[in-house]
Amino acid sequence: MRSRFRSDRGLTVRMTVTLFLLGLLYVAFVAALIVLLKSWLLVVALVAVMFVAQFWFSDRIALFAMRGRVVEREEYPELHAVVDRLCAISDMPKPVVAVSEMDMPNAFATGRNPDNAVVCVTTGLLRRLEPAELEGVLAHELSHVAHKDVAVITVASFLGVIAGLIVRFAFYSQLFGGGRRDQNTAVVFAAVMGVSAAVYAISFLLIRALSRYRELAADRAAALLTGRPSALASALTKVSGDIARIPTKDLRTAQAFNAFYFTPALGSEPSFATLFSTHPSLEQRLDQLGRISAELGEAARPGKEG
Repeated sequence: MRSRFRSDRGLTVRMTVTLFLLGLLYVAFVAALIVLLKSWLLVVALVAVMFVAQFWFSDRIALFAMRGRVVEREEYPELHAVVDRLCAISDMPKPVVAVSEMDMPNAFATGRNPDNAVVCVTTGLLRRLEPAELEGVLAHELSHVAHKDVAVITVASFLGVIAGLIVRFAFYSQLFGGGRRDQNTAVVFAAVMGVSAAVYAISFLLIRALSRYRELAADRAAALLTGRPSALASALTKVSGDIARIPTKDLRTAQAFNAFYFTPALGSEPSFATLFSTHPSLEQRLDQLGRISAELGEAARPGKEG
């Protein structure tokens, strides 16, 4: 079923190219592991099991990590009403609605397809936003589901997760058991660690490049669907400002899921990590919404088409 969220050819092309490049990297990575570990059955079984687990249970994993829980209409009627209205005007299935008991104002969407999706908001977000602002944020998250870029990011991040786990395993194995291994084994472990580190770095850059574009695409789609880009801009400004005031130590748990968040869980102090952010800058997002607001204003004037 096609939703009424405006299609984004640029996003589709970028998702296709990213998945193609990551697919090539994935094949090369598995082949390298098979050569180094000399056990194709072990490598394929391990990778397959982890892929299925991440793809099929990504929504449960994310909810568990962020202390989210599914909520019914009786408990959060206003939240459900906003989601119902947006799903009706966008002509898409209603996702599962969840709430995380966190003061950090944020929201995220996860799930492998529109029929198996979850949209989660934090209690901190619900306390801070006005109804129109909340609608803009939820429209942003629903656009991720409608464009299927949630599933693409889940699949794309899989390779980096595997490579990162192997790097850690190899590192700790060498650290705590190096004295009991012969030189050939040490060379193999060093090679595995080197290949995994390279794969992780490449996938890291590819995913973040895609993630920054998908956030702009979701802002654009949400603004056009609701017709109120100023409300989304207000929510962005408010949420970004409040997150910047939350102590860094309280953001660390959340930072692993930055690619899925409405706004990244970053502290107020600039850091090297912001150069590789999962999101475009606040200024970029507000500039885009400002242009959309001007376009919608022009379209609404007498004598203009559209």
